[in-house]
Amino acid sequence: MQAPLAARAARGLSGALRACCTSAPRPGPAPAPRVSVREALGGHSSSGASVQVQGWVRSVRSQKEVLFLHINDGSSLEHLQIVADPSLDNSDLSFGSSVEVQGVLVKSPYKKQNVELKADRIEVIGHCDPKTNGYIHIHTPVITSNDCEGAGELFQVEPSSKVKEPGKNFFDVPAFLTVSAQLHLEVMSGAFSQVFSFGPTFRAENSQSRRHLAEFYMVEAEMSFVESLQDIMQVMETLFKVTTETVLSSCPEDVELLHKFVAPGQKDKLEQMLKNKFLIISYTEAIETLKKASQNFTFTPQWGADLQTEHEKYLVKYCGNIPVFVINYPLDLKPFYMRDNEDEPQHTVAAVDLLVPGVGELFGGSLREERLHLLQQRLARLGLTDTYQWYLDLRRFGSVPHGGFGMGFERYLQCILGVDNIKDVIPFPRFPHSCLL
Repeated sequence: MQAPLAARAARGLSGALRACCTSAPRPGPAPAPRVSVREALGGHSSSGASVQVQGWVRSVRSQKEVLFLHINDGSSLEHLQIVADPSLDNSDLSFGSSVEVQGVLVKSPYKKQNVELKADRIEVIGHCDPKTNGYIHIHTPVITSNDCEGAGELFQVEPSSKVKEPGKNFFDVPAFLTVSAQLHLEVMSGAFSQVFSFGPTFRAENSQSRRHLAEFYMVEAEMSFVESLQDIMQVMETLFKVTTETVLSSCPEDVELLHKFVAPGQKDKLEQMLKNKFLIISYTEAIETLKKASQNFTFTPQWGADLQTEHEKYLVKYCGNIPVFVINYPLDLKPFYMRDNEDEPQHTVAAVDLLVPGVGELFGGSLREERLHLLQQRLARLGLTDTYQWYLDLRRFGSVPHGGFGMGFERYLQCILGVDNIKDVIPFPRFPHSCLL
């Protein structure tokens, strides 16, 4: 797969949850010398000298007779005020846009700053769409002390022998490469309501299958004040469709190349996925469907056992090759943080997986258990109370119903492009017995 396609798909993926930034052609070189915000604020140039400043817009205030901007380039904690004629304003000039401003440094009449830049030219270098779904991008740790999934498929992080102290951990506790950003996002969702991350994820799963990697990228989102799986499924479906439409419109030649030579017929399958409403079945219904199937499975389907890839692919085919949400899994199959449905005797949790053609599971999510007493009981049964005291504290102070999901980016590329092997949609695949370069 061509690298530009993956890069643009990644941008489209993030853009479905937050404001999308796309680059515009840079203007030609200006004769005025370029100075940093710090240099400008420090009186680098003599009064009346024409200069050029580049940075990001931190505020825009347009009045009838004057346009005010504040920009920063990271060289100073203070912003540089830009004063301009309103005619220099345009629809692309918004918070977060990167700009190049040319003008004259003059003494400011305002007490809070010594100088300001009187602009005669404002060029937007990188547009930043002001429309957003309200999600905050959180950069979560790659090194962590928790096993979010509880499967034990972790890569442990240790110093090299040259700096390692015998009998001691560098962090005083065992540390691992992250398997999920979810628990960190739960912390942040207590302040920002809707958050997401898009970063590397690691699984020490000894698998040579066509859909597993030891290192892959995952987009994860967490939403506060969510009380139903339907709300989470709606975000999942919208994310898939909006991102795919962005990819198709941004790089049609790349997609067409793969659909023509790698996966003939994939275009029609993708159109089916985009135009149809995704289906919903329960885990119990899925097991009953599999039991009635004429197909012989390697793993016999039974209630209480996890769905295997062969089961997932059969269910999607059974549903007419339309993506299908499978909801309400047995409690014992899922991690401790998933919300108990309290539906004895089956006893399920409010979990959801989205199964798609050709891949099987693409998304996985759930409502999180926000009820302190139920979470305490479950952690106690698992012997994890001491490890997750901090997680319990999240429920003690202002907790709200919430939920979230994760989606593997490389599996997403497999799905929309029709690529059979996940190792073909990442430039440097990592899997058991292979870590080249």
